[in-house]
Amino acid sequence: MKLELWKEKWGGKIEVATIGAAEAEGGSRDRVVRVGGETTLPFLTFEGEMPHPPLVVGEILDAAPTDWPEPLTEAFGDVLTDPVAWGKKWVEEFGAEALLLRLASTDPESQDASPEAAAACVRRLLEAVKVPLLLWGCEDVEKDNLVFPKVSEAASGERCFIGPVTKDNYKSIAAAAQLSGHGLIAQSPVDVNIQKQTNILLLEFGIKKDKILMDPTTGGLGYGMEYTYSVMERLRLGALQGETQVAMPLIVFPGAEAWKTKEAKESEADYPQWGSREKRAILWEVITATTLLQGGADVLVVRHPETAAVLREHIRQMLD
Repeated sequence: MKLELWKEKWGGKIEVATIGAAEAEGGSRDRVVRVGGETTLPFLTFEGEMPHPPLVVGEILDAAPTDWPEPLTEAFGDVLTDPVAWGKKWVEEFGAEALLLRLASTDPESQDASPEAAAACVRRLLEAVKVPLLLWGCEDVEKDNLVFPKVSEAASGERCFIGPVTKDNYKSIAAAAQLSGHGLIAQSPVDVNIQKQTNILLLEFGIKKDKILMDPTTGGLGYGMEYTYSVMERLRLGALQGETQVAMPLIVFPGAEAWKTKEAKESEADYPQWGSREKRAILWEVITATTLLQGGADVLVVRHPETAAVLREHIRQMLD
């Protein structure tokens, strides 16, 4: 008697988002990356297609971080004060295929840098490195609304993805991105219905489906991971079952989540039973990221270069 493996059949498909624009498309990137396109749950390629591997993105800040643990800052050395040098190090030394620039200096509670200064930084980075770029604001609603029109214009034609945009703060950022040919990162507070609502608002505004990445907001390992995972899973299941309003690729931030945990920050002197701080911190980021991959993540923004290398190999082996 022949035993046949049961295969789930799905009617939906995740949209394909293209990040970056080559010269022939009006940009200056030496490569573009595509994410999404799945017709099955993560890595179950015997049931459907996963045409584009999940993308690992290196994160940089436009101002030197003041709250990062030593194992993270030591990985980059003196380039942390220069986002252009930092970006070049990620690309040339650590093999990053794309970068996310966090405009931390624009935060009113930090340096309160001007929109013009942020735009100038983006232009310098685009000239120095030729990989696709994602742009993240300071998450102060009023300041992001001032910054992103200038930043979008500075990166016009490069097909960056810009965020966060929420259901209460999307119109001015969406208009600026649309005018300059960029995509958007739609954020929700770990809530399926709010994510769907935000996506619908953007679609009604005129944003195309392939210009939206969904950020469902994630927790780090041990800090709300189970709830995060269940929301991501529900979004992906809904998309595969035909809910086109949530059939966009998912972007997650395991780096930002993992490196703010107690396990990544506390010293070996205070917690000798936890072992090497560097090893445990990197593992915290890796395991956070690999868990989110199983939840359906298409784009992972990480902070440590060793994490990025481990994840690229993990994805390769899973797809093989």
